[in-house]
Amino acid sequence: MPDTTDRYLLRHALATLAYRGGKALRDAPEDFADYKVGPTSRTPIEILSHLGDLMAWAVSMAEDDQKWSDTNAEDWGGQLDRFFAELQRFDDFLATDRELGFPATNLLQGPVADALTHVGQIAMLRRLAGSPVKGENYSKADIQVGSVGPDQPAAGREFD
Repeated sequence: MPDTTDRYLLRHALATLAYRGGKALRDAPEDFADYKVGPTSRTPIEILSHLGDLMAWAVSMAEDDQKWSDTNAEDWGGQLDRFFAELQRFDDFLATDRELGFPATNLLQGPVADALTHVGQIAMLRRLAGSPVKGENYSKADIQVGSVGPDQPAAGREFD
């Protein structure tokens, strides 16, 4: 039976974020980064930059040194690398026995849940931009604790 501690479940949430994020971000068209649906909406690259900020904030919370900073959006590839690097840093911290600076529940309901929301926004923007990401039965996806990089397993069963 898998470990069901808060820390383990939080790490599983990060692996889920990596899986879903990887799917929504992978193979985006070159012009997608600057796609805008309205005058006050964020572009995908701004959302991706925010995802990196969220994961950096989560690490600072876990280390009990809460810091927030807004990063100016750079190139898509750089922001993509940054998001997954920060996700890896957060998972690496959680894989230790170091005491959390905030309860796991606060880390989940704050930066992790916010990041999942923004991944959904990117998936929706992909559809609006004419480059949809196929849905799938995520409960059947091969999501493994500790697998938080951009290289994720292929989808098990996608919907047409």
